Amino acid sequence: MPVNDLVAISLFSGAGGLDLGVESATLPDAGARFVVRAAVERNADAAATMEKNFELSSPVIQEDILQVPTEKILEAAGLAGDDRPDLLVGGPPCTPFSKSGYWLKWKRDGLDPDASLLQEYTRVLREAKPRAFILENVYSLTYNNKASRPAYERLLREIDEAGYEYSPKVLHAADYGVPQARPRLFIIGVPKGQRMPVHPEPTHGGSWERRSTGNSGRPHVTAGEALAGLVSEPEPGEIVAGKYGHLLPDIPPGENYLHYTEERGHSDPQFKWRSKYWSFLLKLSPDKPSPTIQAQPGPYVGPFHWDNRRLRISEMKRLFTFPDTFEFGGSRGSVQAQIGNSVPPALARQVAAAVLEVL
Repeated sequence: MPVNDLVAISLFSGAGGLDLGVESATLPDAGARFVVRAAVERNADAAATMEKNFELSSPVIQEDILQVPTEKILEAAGLAGDDRPDLLVGGPPCTPFSKSGYWLKWKRDGLDPDASLLQEYTRVLREAKPRAFILENVYSLTYNNKASRPAYERLLREIDEAGYEYSPKVLHAADYGVPQARPRLFIIGVPKGQRMPVHPEPTHGGSWERRSTGNSGRPHVTAGEALAGLVSEPEPGEIVAGKYGHLLPDIPPGENYLHYTEERGHSDPQFKWRSKYWSFLLKLSPDKPSPTIQAQPGPYVGPFHWDNRRLRISEMKRLFTFPDTFEFGGSRGSVQAQIGNSVPPALARQVAAAVLEVL
């Protein structure tokens, strides 16, 4: 059956995890697929990653999106006149609403200027008029507090004013076959009056944050399963040294600094109970999905490998469901940031397939 390419444009592309999932979305006998033809990404390393792995119609637009007219994005995708894209995708930077950023009072008070990037997404949505859209973000954007709630309500209002029906839902990546505990908000939508896509049902299930989630008939994919058979070379800086590095080997897999507390019965307590963030000296368990992998972890922020070292790039790719052959540009730290900010492609694929079905 001939395959019809449906044109997708990507905003805030990062390393392309969302885009990779979009391009890999398939349906039996659909005869169509999404192809990302244009991307906007300001970071040079992430833009290089996009260009290494995607067949774009034009080079990545490496500019601040506040300065990029919608017409330029459409031209980069090879669209002219009344042509419109089939899909708009993107995940505006989430620092104003991320759970890990809430220790900063000015972010809790809603004073982070990056919050306005949500409006750049809705601006392109309004002007490009795609046949469907996928917007991804941190699930804490839905929190009922003075930073998140006004921004979230404004976002939904602007989507409505742009002429779109929408459906928001928080999806837990581990419930969709990703070997990582990573909840994310996905808002999908189509022009008003069109048949709405439905968020995909979980394919896997298990325990997360002291409750059961997902499909109980198929257990979560574990970190041990994801990394099985992977052969990787040691990387510079993977040894955890410094003030606390020597404590890591005695921490059992799946546990953290609380191992060294009086409450846990340690003979030589090093920390007060709940005196650190939960990911401090956190170690992977091969029997569970990985905890959320951060983009810019501190020197003692895990998850660390059960072999008592930092995760290698090849291992992080597996835990995010990037193909082993996926190439990243930039330094070790830059690659960690690109991966840590990514949408797991396996999760994005299932969301995109749900949208593809209605198109």
